[in-house]
Amino acid sequence: MARIALKVDVDTWRGTREGVPALVRMLSDAGAGGTFLFSLGPDHTGRAVMRALRPGFLSKVARTSVVSHYGWRTLMYGTLLPGPDIGRREAGTLRAVRDAGFEVGVHCWDHVRWQDHLIGAKNPDWALREMRRATDRFAEVFGTPARLHGAAGWQFDAHAARAQTALGIQYASDTRGEHPFVPVDEQGVVLGPPQLPTTLPTLDELLGIEGRNEANVHRHLLALTDEEETDQVYTLHAELEGMQLAPVLARLIAGWRAQGHSLVSVQELHGTLDLARLPHHVLKQGTVEGRSGLLAVQGRRAGPAAASSRPAASAAA
Repeated sequence: MARIALKVDVDTWRGTREGVPALVRMLSDAGAGGTFLFSLGPDHTGRAVMRALRPGFLSKVARTSVVSHYGWRTLMYGTLLPGPDIGRREAGTLRAVRDAGFEVGVHCWDHVRWQDHLIGAKNPDWALREMRRATDRFAEVFGTPARLHGAAGWQFDAHAARAQTALGIQYASDTRGEHPFVPVDEQGVVLGPPQLPTTLPTLDELLGIEGRNEANVHRHLLALTDEEETDQVYTLHAELEGMQLAPVLARLIAGWRAQGHSLVSVQELHGTLDLARLPHHVLKQGTVEGRSGLLAVQGRRAGPAAASSRPAASAAA
């Protein structure tokens, strides 16, 4: 059958302290691979209050129980409480993930700062500065350069793609889409390293819609992968599947195994690619059902290689 890469986004200090070790134990016990992408600077989750102005954000907060997943203390970091420096406080936790045999990579420096300010940043060097802070901290913690980047909230653009090249990132998972691709601009010029986009919906995009709840949401995801032979990338979160939604992940792992799929890291998926024949697709801003605002998505094909026949996320013109 197919390979399903498990990409773990780690957004907060609490998620690092509590969710990450729990996920390492769960995946290790299941014999599953996975990739952990870390927020390496300050936890300023409380500053996400400005996101309430985005269409659809408040409805998402209501249906996904943000307070129960993140906790009141986390939701005050960066406003009423100082934001803890995740990379400095939890360097040992991060190294323990690598030592347990899992791939590690960069998510961001400051999750809220990246997610709320990348798009629309007036200085084209803004992304490079932010990413360099994260990659420098990664090298400090792990003693090796970062090879993989996965953007916070799928907020990503051409400036960030070029910054990845400058910083030595070799492959990335910053986008939503249907299959691996090389990101290019409208003129077909390559912007950055290959993208292995998230191809499956996330739990917070599914819960509370069409009667889906914590007891049955796994069935929707398993229906999408039943008899599927195309490799997939599934993004989970340390603050969700690593904590309150751990039982959902356990059911997903059992279901994917029963379907015959292999659970792997993004690195393992990348290792199967014929990079010389990877199709080129325009990097676009678009929408994904169940998530507010615009995200980086896989746009139209711009290269000669054949593309998948499955529909991509909708791209904004």
